[in-house]
Amino acid sequence: MEETLNKILIRGLEASACHGVHDEEKKEPQTFIFDADLYADFSAAAKSDDIEGTVNYSKACDILVKTATENSFNLIETLAYSGVYALFAELNLKKVTLTVYKPQAPVKHKFGTVGVSVTVEKERVYLSLGSSVGDKKKYLDIAVKALRQTRGIEVTKVSAYRETEPYGGVAKNTFLNCAAEIETLLTPHELLKEIHRIEADCDRKRTVRWGDRTLDIDIIFFGRKTVESDELQIPHPEYLKRGFVLLPLKEIAPEFVCPDCHKKVKDLQI
Repeated sequence: MEETLNKILIRGLEASACHGVHDEEKKEPQTFIFDADLYADFSAAAKSDDIEGTVNYSKACDILVKTATENSFNLIETLAYSGVYALFAELNLKKVTLTVYKPQAPVKHKFGTVGVSVTVEKERVYLSLGSSVGDKKKYLDIAVKALRQTRGIEVTKVSAYRETEPYGGVAKNTFLNCAAEIETLLTPHELLKEIHRIEADCDRKRTVRWGDRTLDIDIIFFGRKTVESDELQIPHPEYLKRGFVLLPLKEIAPEFVCPDCHKKVKDLQI
């Protein structure tokens, strides 16, 4: 069942700060105005009348003002994303839409205001990791550590490492595999970009498809989302055929319902 999300609204929050590409904007503070939609499940708090069960909008305002006043950015786009990430770091949120207005922007025309609006949603994602070259455990350890250190990613579970036979008829070496559960603020393609960076840092060579490699990280599920593009398919099109994917997933996510076959992971068979 999908989690119920409610919304807390913040409108017209003002902060005096220095953001802009021009030298004078970096020296002379001007007004920035924030509108925020904070999505969370506070239905229980509404019944208990306990502030601990909801999102403290006063704290949210403090976070946004602090982000604006303690930093200096060229772009309000950067300010907006920094505000969103700061909110997620300190509050129990599922989704944020943040709009930043700059009513004193240096525009040579009569205008009311200019601004940007960004929406970021936290998603639970399942990854499959494998290595068949060199110190396999070391490469998996490095990958998990790199994921933990990536902005917008929190590693919440990692399965046991399992030795498996190669799949696909190309690779010759045995693999060491695991699965990881993460929560991420990245989009699917942003996450893929970070995965490719981590693989490259581990000397991954993309020469032979399904060949032996130092590190391979696949996105199996991205919440309930489906993605169909030339470079990315979610759910992963091969996951139902791969025991080295399903067994680790059954360990860390037995109750997760696959968005395409609508079965729990624990009930899936190869």
